Amino acid sequence: MPGTNLTREEAQQRARLLTVDAYEIELDLSGAQEGGTYRSVTTVRFDAAESGAESFIDLVAPTVHEVVLNGDALDPNEVFKDSRIALPGLLAGRNELRVVAACAYTNTGEGLHRFVDPVDQQAYLYTQFEVPDARRVFANFEQPDLKGTFQFTVTAPEGWTVISNSPTPEPKDNVWRFEPTPRISTYVTALIVGPYHSVHSSYEKDGRSVPLGIYCRPSLAEYLDSDAIFEVTRQGFAWFEEKFDYAYPFAKYDQLFVPEFNAGAMENAGAVTIRDQYVFRSKVTDAAYETRAETILHELAHMWFGDLVTMEWWNDLWLNESFATYTSIACQAHAPGSRWPHSWTTFANSMKTWAYRQDQLPSTHPIMAEINDLDDVLVNFDGITYAKGASVLKQLVAYVGMDEFFRGVQAYFKRHAYKNTRLSDLLGALEETSGRDLKTWSKQWLETAGINVLRPEIETDASGTVTSFAVRQEAPALPPGAKGEPTLRPHRIAIGLYDLNPTGKLVRSERVELDVDGELTEVPQLTGTKRSAVILLNDDDLTYAKVRLDPDSLAVVTEHLGDFEESLPRALSWASAWDMVRDGELATRDYLALVLSGIAKESDIGVVQSLHRQVKLALDLYAAPDWRETGLARWTEATLDHLRAAAPGSDHQLAWARAFTATARTDAQLDLVSGLLEGTETIEGLVIDTELRWALLERLAATGRADEAAIAAELERDKTSAGERHAATARAARPTPQAKAEAWASVVENDKLPNAVQEAVIGGFVQTDQRELLAPYAEKYFAVAKDIWNSRSHEMAQQIVVGLYPALQVSQETLDATDAWLASAEPTAALRRLVTESRAGIERALRAQAADAAAS
Repeated sequence: MPGTNLTREEAQQRARLLTVDAYEIELDLSGAQEGGTYRSVTTVRFDAAESGAESFIDLVAPTVHEVVLNGDALDPNEVFKDSRIALPGLLAGRNELRVVAACAYTNTGEGLHRFVDPVDQQAYLYTQFEVPDARRVFANFEQPDLKGTFQFTVTAPEGWTVISNSPTPEPKDNVWRFEPTPRISTYVTALIVGPYHSVHSSYEKDGRSVPLGIYCRPSLAEYLDSDAIFEVTRQGFAWFEEKFDYAYPFAKYDQLFVPEFNAGAMENAGAVTIRDQYVFRSKVTDAAYETRAETILHELAHMWFGDLVTMEWWNDLWLNESFATYTSIACQAHAPGSRWPHSWTTFANSMKTWAYRQDQLPSTHPIMAEINDLDDVLVNFDGITYAKGASVLKQLVAYVGMDEFFRGVQAYFKRHAYKNTRLSDLLGALEETSGRDLKTWSKQWLETAGINVLRPEIETDASGTVTSFAVRQEAPALPPGAKGEPTLRPHRIAIGLYDLNPTGKLVRSERVELDVDGELTEVPQLTGTKRSAVILLNDDDLTYAKVRLDPDSLAVVTEHLGDFEESLPRALSWASAWDMVRDGELATRDYLALVLSGIAKESDIGVVQSLHRQVKLALDLYAAPDWRETGLARWTEATLDHLRAAAPGSDHQLAWARAFTATARTDAQLDLVSGLLEGTETIEGLVIDTELRWALLERLAATGRADEAAIAAELERDKTSAGERHAATARAARPTPQAKAEAWASVVENDKLPNAVQEAVIGGFVQTDQRELLAPYAEKYFAVAKDIWNSRSHEMAQQIVVGLYPALQVSQETLDATDAWLASAEPTAALRRLVTESRAGIERALRAQAADAAAS
């Protein structure tokens, strides 16, 4: 949409001029069951620093009916254009603006999303406003530093429920009038409307009671494990209130599991929306419950860091998200009674690998990114903003001390409650409590891009005694096209020394913690000690860096990776091996051999499932093409062997069942998949429930063993929105030109698909076994990418631009076609970034394939 791209300079100018007091918002959603548009009336009171000045307010709406400023009616046709209502040079010191508009329901997960449940044919609504989409529902000053109070009045259909940031009132004549909120930013306001099912409880402490609510659609109510969700929530309340020394700042806390949600969840103040795939319809592994718990705690942490105290502008988005990520993992690791004290293993295994991958793309950027406008921030919800930022916060905690860190955070909350801040405000508080000068640290860690590599340099004598020990730090060149210079940084690390005990386990015998700075850091503490079997830099995963093993340690780890007694050093070793594959330092065939030798001893189910994904990705993209099928055959046979050997009914059995299903390829293997689906084959303890049935069917469809009739029959068994998405995936996965053409047309040639269905179709369309069938779509992609970007909403366009890029066509031709398009299409900076990132995946795959071929 032209004109919607608010710049930082414009926001700063508006913030200098305006101070917002209060919003009163009236929405008539009585026609929501039918859809279309709804009446939106906004009254906002605000002050202007200069009488006679001009400004603008933001609104995205099909029609504006009235604009009244300080009692004077303005002509909507003159002042409303694109996404802005101009406020001409009529501003007074004190102002009241009333805007009446017809706003539109969406099916993109942006603004006010409307979804009809196929089970009960009822409509369910929810808002999603981050970054700039509150303006799709009511007129407002859409930037985080213009906070105000919000008083919502909502008319809804008979029998529906309305939930917002303030406690839910008793309706009168189907009108819900909420009390005003505290001062919050526009993007964390919320409305969730529909015939939702709910369960209620409370958090009690020191005579104070915070009402807790959990909501979902009635069709999911039988699967809602509310007791487990309340338990995690209460643990988070207790831990955060203690660590932050600040009581929960809102009147109640509702968690709403909503359909077709684009992200994991959203931190609306007191009314958190969460994707309803977290209401598990079928058996999942404990890793899924751990991920859900982390999401719950992440959003709860935002109630303080983000909602109570809010960034001034989006360049501090990283701090908002990184803080919530770091504290949610820390809560899981340290809160009394937590089910996941191993959460730092999961963090090292998943979040940090995401960060390392993102930080090696041409689009890598400093953690504190330069956000010039909304387009910049919309593509910046990435592995640096979340995962690298959280990793660096973990490093900061190690650097200043955990107690000192949280004392600084406590001072920060008390000093800036209900206000907006910059990074310097938090660092200043941490400097006060820790005594550390963080200005240099900030410059090196937060204002530079790229990743460091740490390598041990060890010399021993004939008896095996260490005669010298040092840590070498490298700053590799940034990827071509990336801005900035390589930087050596200060690291707080631990060095772990591991030896095999009599039972064959690798056990840590000594740990040394120290600061690493500059190119070479001597470690005199280890000189004169006996050389250990494995020497692990960055033990306990304190810093953010790629770590390499010395040759002797690598030889032991290659044979005994699964024998580490603790899960975290195993995860660090697995991550290091995976990083070497991506860097072309370890051949895919050797990585496969390493995984097959050690995965049976891996107890952490999250690590096991990550290894499944990484092996499959390596075989599909990083294996030499002439060896790929050999590797896939070896892997598939191994997945079936592990499936049959796994304990009946265990998480490992389910994980191996899914891994086998995803790669089954021979007639005999596909016969087993078909038999499991039909019930003619069984594996003891393996329950073929709804979600596993769809996984089996989708593989059969992708291999030509299931036709439209089979898909329709399965959808008849599961006539739910999840079933509709799975059916869309299965149809798009069929290995026929007609199926591919239909899938492509449904996404590219029409804009009617809801966000979740579009995502499902793209997921089915891209099948790694169908490279030749998909090859013609590379040219088609470049013909439509720019038009898609310019004509669709951000979420829908990004799904298509990233999801349909010809990533499976790993060839110089694809690189050349991408370069030609980048040179001729003149894409916006955001679109250029997404396509350039995808291009980098092809480059990396070509390098890894060459390394694998060289190892043959």
